Amino acid sequence: MKLVIFPLIFIFFQTLTAQNFEIKGKVLDPDGRPLESATVFVEKIADSGLVTYTVSENDGSFVIAGKTEAEKLNFKISFSGFKPYFRQIKIVEEIQMGEISMETETKNLNEVIVTANRAPITIKKDTLEFNADSFITRPDANLEELLKKLPGVEVDIDGNITVNGRPVSKFLVNGEEFFGDDHRIATKNLPKGIIDKVQVMDTKTKAQEFTGRPGDPDNKTVNVTIKKNKNKGYFARATAGGGTDGRYELSGIGNYFKNDLRVSVLGSSNNINSSGFSYDEVYGMMGRSAARSVSGGNRDGITKAETGGINFVNKWDNDIKLNADYFFGRNDTERSTTVARENILPDSRYFTNSDDSSNLLNDSHRANTRFEVEFDTLTRLSVRPRFNSNYGTSYRSRFSESLDENRNLINNSTSLSNEQLESENFSNDIDFIKRFGSRGAYLQLEFSNDHSRQRNDNFYYSESMFFKESDVVTEIQDQYINEDEKKNEYSFEVSKRSVLAPQFFLDLSYDFDYSNSTNKRFVYEAENGDYNILNNVLSNDFDVTSKRHTPTLGLNYEGDSWRINTDFGLIHTSLENENFLEETSFDNAYDNLFIRARVRYEIERSKSLSLRYDTSADIPSIRQLQPVVDRTNPLHIVVGNPELRPSYRQRINFDYRNFDFATRSGFSSWINMSFTDNDVVSVTIVDEDLVRNTTYTNVNGSKDANVGASFNKQIKVENEEFRYSIRLNTSYNKNVGFINAVKYNAESYSISPNIGFTYAIEELFEINPNYDLSYHNISYDINPDRDEEIINHRVGLGVTSYWPKNVVFGNDISYNYFGNVSPGFDNTSILWNMSLGYKFLNDDATIKVNVYDLLDQNVDTRRIIGDDYIQDTRSLILTRYAMLSFTYKLGNFGGNTPGEGRRRRSR
Repeated sequence: MKLVIFPLIFIFFQTLTAQNFEIKGKVLDPDGRPLESATVFVEKIADSGLVTYTVSENDGSFVIAGKTEAEKLNFKISFSGFKPYFRQIKIVEEIQMGEISMETETKNLNEVIVTANRAPITIKKDTLEFNADSFITRPDANLEELLKKLPGVEVDIDGNITVNGRPVSKFLVNGEEFFGDDHRIATKNLPKGIIDKVQVMDTKTKAQEFTGRPGDPDNKTVNVTIKKNKNKGYFARATAGGGTDGRYELSGIGNYFKNDLRVSVLGSSNNINSSGFSYDEVYGMMGRSAARSVSGGNRDGITKAETGGINFVNKWDNDIKLNADYFFGRNDTERSTTVARENILPDSRYFTNSDDSSNLLNDSHRANTRFEVEFDTLTRLSVRPRFNSNYGTSYRSRFSESLDENRNLINNSTSLSNEQLESENFSNDIDFIKRFGSRGAYLQLEFSNDHSRQRNDNFYYSESMFFKESDVVTEIQDQYINEDEKKNEYSFEVSKRSVLAPQFFLDLSYDFDYSNSTNKRFVYEAENGDYNILNNVLSNDFDVTSKRHTPTLGLNYEGDSWRINTDFGLIHTSLENENFLEETSFDNAYDNLFIRARVRYEIERSKSLSLRYDTSADIPSIRQLQPVVDRTNPLHIVVGNPELRPSYRQRINFDYRNFDFATRSGFSSWINMSFTDNDVVSVTIVDEDLVRNTTYTNVNGSKDANVGASFNKQIKVENEEFRYSIRLNTSYNKNVGFINAVKYNAESYSISPNIGFTYAIEELFEINPNYDLSYHNISYDINPDRDEEIINHRVGLGVTSYWPKNVVFGNDISYNYFGNVSPGFDNTSILWNMSLGYKFLNDDATIKVNVYDLLDQNVDTRRIIGDDYIQDTRSLILTRYAMLSFTYKLGNFGGNTPGEGRRRRSR
């Protein structure tokens, strides 16, 4: 009890002694013109600790408010190109600074840069830059904890990052990728103490960076820079743990930095469904899985994972860059799923139940390389080869049954399969750019190729029983299925940009895409223990070739406030199918209009409107095209349709974004719509034995829409912080299909609001309550009596205590309620994860006890609403275990060991 009372008493008296203040003024340049986006901030005199900050408005005015115990503070203003402004002020309730004229920077440049860099935030033309030292975290915090402190930045439970409502699609360290595209390896493992700046910008391709073209404002890139005095050294972390029920965890990561050279090595092994690298500072490899949303569910199955990887980055003096990484993974995954499904027919319904168990052993290899060379300041060549492969063995058993509307048994089926799986993929991108002058003109040549192959050897056995009025009919399949699928894709694009006027460009391009897919599937029936009788009906040798030509012309204006991009052209698609076994072929050509138009208006700093319209043509998959019978599921037989046409989709997107740095609040809203012609949909006939026979056709009329808004706000007073976010998302979908020769429309609506809060006092505790609701409604015109609505709820609470010193106590609790599930399925779930850790040896060592699913009440129940069915599932998931682990960190940067740095307060 004392552990709770003493901190509360401390907080109470601290609040009584704090002084509210509000500072007003206006920032001007030497000519008296207002300066927008100047950083205005106040710091403590004793340790230069940041108290609060703001950014000047477009008229140069600012209001900075906060609370402090100090009698005096340092008042500062920073703006690129001007000398930093400094003044010591006495704290009273209202402070009028009047008009402040900044002086142009003329000399002593190095000193100015050092001082200016202490500004907590800097807004440049296309980059938002945070100074890491200005945001206080725990001494041993990782990069993810720093990101959570930044205004407008949100990090969800899975580690996904958004900035002012926009998703982060690329994450860089010193301008280069860190282990490919999994940013969590960087955010979970890089210590905050080595970070200098966090830069946020619109996502750009390497070509856009080189040519100066604007990036994608709907997606953000985060670049983390390492402090110069920390960019020479190493750091490493290793964890080992053992627990109940044979659970264990082992992981390690090591990093070496030397200016432009970076080498990282990692490895892990565990059987607790962890990747091994998404390490949480409170919960370790167990993670914060209790806080997942109602639609996210748990990770089904139990996986033993062994992984290892290496990443190498370097830049040489002759402007040659190399970024390469390699990953190896070995997974042993056990899954078990129970399904209860109600199938909706035009004039009736029927039910299917199934139990499915599987075990997959898989080895994967992934290698990526990016090689760049700049021949001169105007010419660059980039080559990026990638390789992926998987080799595995799958064992699967399945039992399913079908019952009529009166729950009478009509059929059942038992199947077993033993399958060898192999897949390889190699792709390569070559990009050559020649710029002409500095006004934006260039010529670009791009070539890419992608080659993939998948081979399956499957020994398949099934026994199906059909219950007639007078007898039982049994069908047996005992087969060896040999399948080999190849896909070869090539793409070539040439584009030329000419300057018509300042910020006004003419773009010409031609894009050619070629794709060839082959599928050889040979099914052999068993005879006397051997599989040597070819089943021609179930076998195929099929070839699909598509060619797409897209010439376009674009007029683009790229101003400071307005950005107008228009591209018009033609999509000419040819599709050729050939069935070698049946000696049949089909080919045709299709023309569609290509339009890509976007208008974006930057109303003011961090406030924008955007409207976009684009079209695309999608080619059906080889599975949908090949006219061969697939009886792998004897109760659901599928055959393709070689006469399918490419689908044509039109998309409209509108969004509004606004982030106010003065109030630390952000608002975003969006409207997205799409309309699809020639959509590929299933056509299903259910026979009297309740066996589904499915093929595919094209239909018009599919559409979907999405409307939503979000708001977040951060309040920081001295060492206290309060954050909250509110999000509402609504969607509408209309899908068209066929069941028993009847065309149907399935319309669904969903509403998903959620709200989350964070209250934290540095070095003491953090509380995170949150709530999600998910409402779904679907109407079936084929059977209006079966319209369905579902309401799911989730309430979560995270509480972490950092008091007393060196002790970290975390609790992550989630309660889920699943609406309308079938009898026999649990509709409630409680997941409580607990962690207690103690740090010692200058915080380099941690001993930790974790308990997953403390109450042993976790379940994985889901209700899925389809176009012509309602389905409940229950899956095998990880349940309660306890784990004792030990973690040790070591490192040396610029001559300082981590222990020396952590003895001081992390800023």
